[in-house]
Amino acid sequence: MKNSPIKVLIVEDDMIIAANLSIQLTSLGYEVTGILPRGEEAIIHVREHAPHIILMDINLKGNLNGIATAKAILKEKNIAIIYLTANSDDATFELAKETQPKAFIAKPFNKLSLERTISLVVEQLKDVSETASIEENIEVLDDRIFVRHNGRMEKLLLEDILYIEADRNYCSLVTHHIKHVLTCTLKVMEEKLPSLNFVRVHRSYIINISKLDVLADGHLEIGRKVIPIGKSHKALLLSRIKTI
Repeated sequence: MKNSPIKVLIVEDDMIIAANLSIQLTSLGYEVTGILPRGEEAIIHVREHAPHIILMDINLKGNLNGIATAKAILKEKNIAIIYLTANSDDATFELAKETQPKAFIAKPFNKLSLERTISLVVEQLKDVSETASIEENIEVLDDRIFVRHNGRMEKLLLEDILYIEADRNYCSLVTHHIKHVLTCTLKVMEEKLPSLNFVRVHRSYIINISKLDVLADGHLEIGRKVIPIGKSHKALLLSRIKTI
């Protein structure tokens, strides 16, 4: 992605709007992989050309509207969706949210709003790409993890970790004495750490269950840190507590 232009697919059944989009995107330095009026065509195109971003009209004509098309595409590939829409009703918005789009652009749009929106999405894609490359270098052994500190890799014993807190594409590994910040998602940390000791208790937290001090109805405490318990994670937490 760093050395090649961002590829954008336009799925829009108004050819005047689509052509205008293509001209503007090309002038901004993006590569337009196609202009398609139908969702079925978009699904096939994505398999062959793998764009980074799809500008998707919500109200496509034909058997598949934009939301249904996005759902079908996302089952096969993780591609950033930006919806184009003149329809701002709440029901449509809620349905579109289920596909976790990167942004919405309201029609009629101007070049500045288009440029800014896509630029923000491209930055998100770069963050994810850079994170993925670093994640591959995270080494977790049976009893330790190696973290970068002062320009070198240092060991951190797993038993010293109190909890892990997520902030977007970063994770903070907190001990009694120091906090290490890794460029890594919480999901990746959850997969790498031994599940016997480390439990996901919230969308933003994994705890070392051996360090648990207080368990309340909606939160827990480790040291003086109050950590919320997500409803979907509570049953797993309670089952793990029974095993220790």
